[in-house]
Amino acid sequence: MEAAAGITSAPQFPKASSYSSSSSAYSGGSHSLCSLQFNPLKLKHSRTLAIRASVSTADDSVVTLLDYGAGNVRSLRNAIRFLGFNIKDVQTPEDILNAKRLIFPGVGAFAPAMDVLNKTGMGEALCSYIEQDRPFLGICLGLQLLFESSEENGPVKGLGLIPGIVGRFDSSNGVRVPHIGWNAIQITRESQILDDIGRRHVYFVHSYRAMPFDDNTEWVSSTCNYGDNFIASIRRGNVHAVQFHPEKSGDVGLSVLRRFLNPKSEMTKKLAQGKASKLAKRHLEVQGHCLSDVRTNDKGDLVVTKGDQYDVREHTKENEVRNLGKPVDLAGQYYKDGADEVSFLNITGFRDFPLGDLPMLQVLRHASENVFVPLTVGGGIRDFTDANGRYYSSLEVAAEYFRSGADKISIGSDAVYAAEEYLKTKVKSGKSSLEQISRVYGNQAVVVSIDPRRVYLKDPKDVEFKSTRVTNPGPNGDQYAWYQCTVNGGREGRPIGAYELAKAVEELGAGEILLNCIDCDGQGKGFDIDLVKLISDAVSIPVIASSGAGAVEHFSEVFSKTNASAALAAGIFHRKEVPIQSVKEHLLQEGIEVRM
Repeated sequence: MEAAAGITSAPQFPKASSYSSSSSAYSGGSHSLCSLQFNPLKLKHSRTLAIRASVSTADDSVVTLLDYGAGNVRSLRNAIRFLGFNIKDVQTPEDILNAKRLIFPGVGAFAPAMDVLNKTGMGEALCSYIEQDRPFLGICLGLQLLFESSEENGPVKGLGLIPGIVGRFDSSNGVRVPHIGWNAIQITRESQILDDIGRRHVYFVHSYRAMPFDDNTEWVSSTCNYGDNFIASIRRGNVHAVQFHPEKSGDVGLSVLRRFLNPKSEMTKKLAQGKASKLAKRHLEVQGHCLSDVRTNDKGDLVVTKGDQYDVREHTKENEVRNLGKPVDLAGQYYKDGADEVSFLNITGFRDFPLGDLPMLQVLRHASENVFVPLTVGGGIRDFTDANGRYYSSLEVAAEYFRSGADKISIGSDAVYAAEEYLKTKVKSGKSSLEQISRVYGNQAVVVSIDPRRVYLKDPKDVEFKSTRVTNPGPNGDQYAWYQCTVNGGREGRPIGAYELAKAVEELGAGEILLNCIDCDGQGKGFDIDLVKLISDAVSIPVIASSGAGAVEHFSEVFSKTNASAALAAGIFHRKEVPIQSVKEHLLQEGIEVRM
């Protein structure tokens, strides 16, 4: 429920988790749900639609939101409210047809979304609304669903309003899939809602994209390069859609929403012209800026902490948990300072049932009200049976975090167990939290956090796991090491290496790897370059380097010597030892693209 005035509760559509991601209702055949010939000046109906729109008397401050119940739509709600507009949720197909302006924030996988649109009658109403050239903004999947079909778990038929098939990025082009991060767009024709972007980065997170070609050229308003040029936005008349997430693109994204909601508005503060030209390296606050390392202290308060090699207690007589501030306040400050992403890693999450972890849910809800960059949350996301015998799937647990404002879910220990089982049986059960969440929400919504510990070797043949020659020999002069994975906050070692775990979780559906290192944690001597290189070379999904940053040079080192897509730091930002902008300015000076 939304507590704010002017916002109703989201409609109770069928839950996304109840749908198969390979819905037979939309596979095969050549006809999409709506094959409409659309022209903003002269509309041509391909068939007579049963539902007709009534004259709208909607308030100018109201925007209609089509939220079909999957993923994080709270952030978009908050952005709309931040801009001074109220929200009316779609409850019936007639609500679409009566809308004065409509936003469709598609989140998750293509097939479940189409299944919801079909079963609720929303799809046909949506086609009719768009056919009449009425104000529409689709976001991410909300753009993809306008095309004829998608290859995601398909073929799966789309709405068929725009010619083209949505296909997966080709990793053989040397790009990592999913496409996650801040990238530049090239505006190809006047679009109105993109007028304030200039050469600034916007935030993308997706594995599938639509490609421009002769039959859809008149729709394309901008493209983005990631291996190939794909469609970043479309515009035809009053119909707009963007592949990126404006609600997660900071001030630039808010300008896109403002231009759609109020086309005649002028920004009180003009955005500075940027120099964006390609995908930027992300630096995360406790994912560039991480509020990561969130836990309860001995008084039960949720605080941000930071340890040395995972020890988060002060070395005092009281031995209390190190307190570096309140999570919501720090998140807001990091956002203002230029954080690319913010992560909340609840390092005591494995001790309690996640759905009872109300403080973390409150943190997400409040942080997302004023933080318009991606939010990741992790800690204790797994299947669970409570004391009363009620079973909760990891999908239900993740859904609660998504509804509270999370954009991505980070899985730790549970992913290790799933990988061990997969490597043992060579069979994907489909029951692990990793598999369930990625199947419904897409692999771009799932991060696997790896917590390895360095184990030195005299000879690589001494273990069955992948090892590497280390830059700095061990205490006994050992030239090699393997990286043993741990669970439960680094407390328990497991019989699996970081290399083997990374390869396995990629196959099971992970979209990103958060690569920590217990040996480097809190030391401030730099990232474990040997480890980051080993893992980033082994997988085709993005790898976030974490643990050890103590100076701006450590960030340029990890980006120049490895294939890391992002670098995360916590303590140096929590303790204000290094400003975020200092890191970005240093990277720019080193010729590394970043978002400014």
